[in-house]
Amino acid sequence: MGPGTMSPAGGDYSNMSMGGMGDMPTMHTSFFWGKDVILLFSGWPNHSLPMYILACLFVFFMAAAAEALSLAQSVKLGPSPVKGAAVQASFYAVKMAVAYMVMLAVMSFNLGIFIAAVLGHSLGHFIVKRNSVTLYERFNADGSG
Repeated sequence: MGPGTMSPAGGDYSNMSMGGMGDMPTMHTSFFWGKDVILLFSGWPNHSLPMYILACLFVFFMAAAAEALSLAQSVKLGPSPVKGAAVQASFYAVKMAVAYMVMLAVMSFNLGIFIAAVLGHSLGHFIVKRNSVTLYERFNADGSG
């Protein structure tokens, strides 16, 4: 310790407070199960079971939307390559924003949120692949391929 600084007796720092951090919620560093989670915004879902279920559904649909937005990358847009690339870049930006929001939600380490995200990504991937196969079959059935 430098001059003018004091240490607690015996070097025991366990009783020292962090000054104003007493009201902060616990940050989990391992998975846990329960409705008492803070998700994306302070005070939400607010320790309420119906709001927790709504939060899980929100994450589920965000994850599915992130996968669904990947379908826009395979669509050719218009005669102008610059406009088409700009539209695809816009879709990509939205997809990445949604995917990062899902990632931040999963970083709450809540198992319900994690399961909702995995199921949402799975459903979205299934829908995208099903539509891709259907479009491919239509394209080849027309004799255009």
